[in-house]
Amino acid sequence: MRLPLIAALVLCAARLSAAITSDTLEYDADGTTCSGTLVCDDAWTTPHPAILVAHDWMGNTENSQGHARDLVKLGYVALAVDVYGKGVRPANADEAGKLAGKYKGDRPLMRSRMAAGLKALLATGKADAKKIGATGYCFGGTCVLELARSGAPLLGVATFHGGLATPTPEDARNITGKVLVLHGADDPFVKPDEVAAFEAEMRAAKVDWQVVLYSKAVHSFTNTKVGADPSKGQAYNPEADRRSWLAMTNFFTEVFAAP
Repeated sequence: MRLPLIAALVLCAARLSAAITSDTLEYDADGTTCSGTLVCDDAWTTPHPAILVAHDWMGNTENSQGHARDLVKLGYVALAVDVYGKGVRPANADEAGKLAGKYKGDRPLMRSRMAAGLKALLATGKADAKKIGATGYCFGGTCVLELARSGAPLLGVATFHGGLATPTPEDARNITGKVLVLHGADDPFVKPDEVAAFEAEMRAAKVDWQVVLYSKAVHSFTNTKVGADPSKGQAYNPEADRRSWLAMTNFFTEVFAAP
């Protein structure tokens, strides 16, 4: 199958349950081939509300793909996007920091990569173009906020322990949907002054926004792979993980409820 702006749709058809499939979706982003993961229920015969999932600084790995599968279980089509490009995956935290820094320092490029993922999702025909949302983790939280600030037609954006700062806060006026920020109250990397600046940005742009703070939670509180020692600045927190997922679930139920 060949679709506009999609180099290839590689059907690995890995069966995740009775009807859920996870397919590698390759698409073009201004001359760069990106390798996302499209997850849906093959029993669905009509377009469904859809959510883009933006990965953390390690790239489109099992972590973001797992989040996409969980979203499909809730009734959404999900695309785990690839910001970095096919085959570009950092081997360690040092490489990840440099790679993520490249995009944080070039917000137009970040927005372009996210927009390409959105276009690829819509081109599959599986997503309801009037009911699109986005969610992101850590680096991915920054990515989905920048996509929203670009004016992309998103009904809702939810971030988990994501970066909130932007060099162009005035672009918040372009946000078309609602915004939910799920944040560790003790996050040493995204500090209270950054949260406060984000809130001021949202107020100035008259965005419908929420910031939820989780006590005793630091950075990466949904990631089981980072350990459980908050003194290191990032640590898994099962209570914050559970509560934030529920908050996101309720948020997307609300934003997609309108006809």
